[in-house]
Amino acid sequence: MLLTIDEFRARHNKSVTLLGMSGVGKTYLAGMLRQHDWFHYSGDYRIGTRYLDEPILDNIKQQAMQVPFLRDLLRSDYIYIGNNIGVDNLGPVLSFIGKPGDPEQGGLPLNEFRRRQELYRRAEITAMLDVPEFIRKAREIYGYQHFVNDVGGSLCELDDPGVMEVLVNHTLILYVEVTDSEEGELIRRAEDDPKPLYFRPAFLEEQLGAYQQERDLPYMAMADPDDFIRWVFPRLFRARVPRYEGIASKHGYTVTLDEISQVGNDDDFMELLDLAIGRRQNQVAES
Repeated sequence: MLLTIDEFRARHNKSVTLLGMSGVGKTYLAGMLRQHDWFHYSGDYRIGTRYLDEPILDNIKQQAMQVPFLRDLLRSDYIYIGNNIGVDNLGPVLSFIGKPGDPEQGGLPLNEFRRRQELYRRAEITAMLDVPEFIRKAREIYGYQHFVNDVGGSLCELDDPGVMEVLVNHTLILYVEVTDSEEGELIRRAEDDPKPLYFRPAFLEEQLGAYQQERDLPYMAMADPDDFIRWVFPRLFRARVPRYEGIASKHGYTVTLDEISQVGNDDDFMELLDLAIGRRQNQVAES
């Protein structure tokens, strides 16, 4: 939603969607706001606990069934396998999405990787369509005054107009912009703390071909999965920037990574939102 500063300040219950690449601090910021009467809605947590829970567990069980000792225990119902995902621990989702490449090095066959990518896309769309209901729950059930939607970095890739319509109608879109000088550090941060990645099919096929050609590989089944992810992430980052900027210019407000890093409490965040709204108003007035 687009608001004036006065309209924003007048809203008793504020709802904000944090938009930007993985690693810009969305989850850290949302976690901090949770201590100040903000309900933290994590898209990836919702995906992992609701929409990919069964596929994640099926994948783990399939691996466990290959171990005779565990297979006997599972088939006898002596043990069960649970999904221990957390807002700050997306390991189960990350392991399910996987990486394409050599199975001997933990890679997935391309057809299976594509299948899981589509499951992830559908799950992310549905998790975002749940936002209005969770805004209601946050206020009416849990008693939170405000709501922050911590979305995955792939929101700009979904190409689903229904998702953006829902988010724009119910939340203020705040895009965290990364400057050229900050790009390298963000990429290194993503390598150290990887998040689940979604690739648009056309982008994925283009990059797979380029990677195989550059590495002189006749088949992706011969590729080192970790090497591919390290190679493709900077390209994914740069492909997403104009998509983020397009969403922000049409539907929301922009702040910098440096500005976000200086937010230490709820009051700081409110001041930053005032700044972002005022900056857009000035830009519109000058154009």
